[in-house]
Amino acid sequence: MPSRPLPLIIETVADLRERVGRWRRNGQTIALVPTMGNLHAGHLSLANQVRPLADKVIASIFVNPLQFGEGEDFDSYPRTLEADRAGLASVGVDAVFHPSVEQMYPDGPRLKTSIRLHELEGVLCGQHRDGHFAGVATVVTKLFNLVQPDMAIFGRKDFQQLALIRQMVRDLSTPVRVLAGDTVRESDGLAMSSRNRYLNDKQRVIAATLFRTLQTVGEKISAGERDLRRLCEEAVIVLHDAGFAPDYVQALDAATLEKVSDATNAIVVAGAAYLGKARLIDNLVVTL
Repeated sequence: MPSRPLPLIIETVADLRERVGRWRRNGQTIALVPTMGNLHAGHLSLANQVRPLADKVIASIFVNPLQFGEGEDFDSYPRTLEADRAGLASVGVDAVFHPSVEQMYPDGPRLKTSIRLHELEGVLCGQHRDGHFAGVATVVTKLFNLVQPDMAIFGRKDFQQLALIRQMVRDLSTPVRVLAGDTVRESDGLAMSSRNRYLNDKQRVIAATLFRTLQTVGEKISAGERDLRRLCEEAVIVLHDAGFAPDYVQALDAATLEKVSDATNAIVVAGAAYLGKARLIDNLVVTL
């Protein structure tokens, strides 16, 4: 089978608008796959999922400074454009929007306008990453405005991000259909992540303990246990004893990211923990 052509690289807002306008005039639909690059099989599965649903697929590759806090890995975050482009070609992506920071933020990244989601920002990862989700919401809003896609897809591994974007689209009446892609895992259950590259060989063996620990919590909830605080505290101890520096393990209403109530139909069990330089996150959903 002949190889697919490499996707077109678009680096400026003007060129992006010209290309998107041409597709629109031809009556073609557009899907967007937002990424920060350093792509793995999980990212490619998202593109593969939307490929049959739209006439044109654009992947964005942009390491967004707004969502990195002080001391986080913005400068060292891996940039692997040519490898990413080859991977995206394999799943039929038509174009890659790869802007500079100056293209996305002409007046600099200290914007006078940002998107905040208040309650959704203050739980799970938002507890210790102040401003992170405002940065995510702001860059996604800009991408939606620039690409004007009919649909966009995000991975379920970043459960809070997905919930936040869905809420933002509802609140702002944004005409974009938000799709979700399942988490792609290694053979031992570790969720694929660009930050897994920070793990050494010993840490890589330990890393799958995060998902197994969340699975244990989920199994106990499915069996009828409802002392969620105790279950999560026990999970934190398990992670600590395995060698992690746990950030949190929480069980919340999967629809609202609020405290579980009698009206809850599904519970998301989510966890985050540091293992060496890598901050790993994962989750699973238990239907009641």
